[in-house]
Amino acid sequence: MNRRTAISLLAATLARAAGRLPVNKNVKWALGSNLWNSFPQVPFTDILDIMKDTGFVGVRVTQFPQILKKYDITTEQLRKDVDKRGLNVITISFNGPAHDAKQRDTFFANAKIAMNFLKNFDAKLLVVFSPNRTNLSEEGFKTMCETYNQLGQTAGEMGFRAGLHNHLGQMVQNQDEVDRCMALTDPKLFWFSPDTAHLYLAKCDPAHNLEKHKSRLMMMDYKDARFTNTGKFTDDIFDLGDGDIDFPACHKVLKSINYKGWICVDLDTARKGPRASYERSGAYVVGKLESIYV
Repeated sequence: MNRRTAISLLAATLARAAGRLPVNKNVKWALGSNLWNSFPQVPFTDILDIMKDTGFVGVRVTQFPQILKKYDITTEQLRKDVDKRGLNVITISFNGPAHDAKQRDTFFANAKIAMNFLKNFDAKLLVVFSPNRTNLSEEGFKTMCETYNQLGQTAGEMGFRAGLHNHLGQMVQNQDEVDRCMALTDPKLFWFSPDTAHLYLAKCDPAHNLEKHKSRLMMMDYKDARFTNTGKFTDDIFDLGDGDIDFPACHKVLKSINYKGWICVDLDTARKGPRASYERSGAYVVGKLESIYV
């Protein structure tokens, strides 16, 4: 089969799938609110309506707590709005100076604020981004991992799981850093919440990482990517199926462990707008991934 034929078959498959929404059975599909920062502001209810229409039933809230002020919405109103649509707030993007022992009290205080916010939505996950890469040092990395073990313990006491989210430009970016953070944190306390695009663009194999750390998978981002060599990060991010990441291989890992949890399609760009990108990504989920594992 040549490339043109393969592309035609994929297009036909996606066209047939376009009329169906992701199943949301064992795997539940979410999106990230951060994408809307790249577009003119709309009421948060418009974001929720697109979620409902495209089958992405969960949202990871970014820029918390500032996002509540930005959209002029209270926690109580947000809960009513998601409940009305049968949707879920599943986590936030949490970050802080985990590398600095002197700031540990503030770090944990903010983590508790975040988890108490999430309790309003019956959420149980805290996705943790590592500090900026400018702070990378041997001592700082060890301190960060010690902090994450303590965070994991605190999260557990509050009924949560906390897990690492790898990211370009942060202290956990490359393969050795992912593996080292996993090795220096207690698997009973701290989990893994990988981002496929940030793994791929750091020249890591996403499916290999899911397999290697499958016992610690808490949730994950399915985000497609390919190298465009423009030097602009968002140019390398694509709707699911339009990049070079082997999502079927990732999904086979999830099937092997009978994964039951969230996958966030946290796009950083939407070339034709959010609705179009989530419709296309949803069609890819239905057409290419659900036959492997739902």
